[in-house]
Amino acid sequence: MPAPSGFTYQQYPDGSVEVTHHRSTAATLRGARAEAFLAEVEGGDPQSVMARWTGNYRRGNERTAREHPRNRR
Repeated sequence: MPAPSGFTYQQYPDGSVEVTHHRSTAATLRGARAEAFLAEVEGGDPQSVMARWTGNYRRGNERTAREHPRNRR
């Protein structure tokens, strides 16, 4: 599975954090969530952390869903 890419984040003076994916806002975090996000992003792989926090990551069922009769063409 390829590693997530295309994520960036920006911290604002009011403490909020905006996470973008390919220049589109994926999440805006404030307060305790923003602090927890910043602590986690500093300690791990930033791209994977941002993908997980925004919910934009593969779940492992894409192949199964593609094979479902409803999704066949």
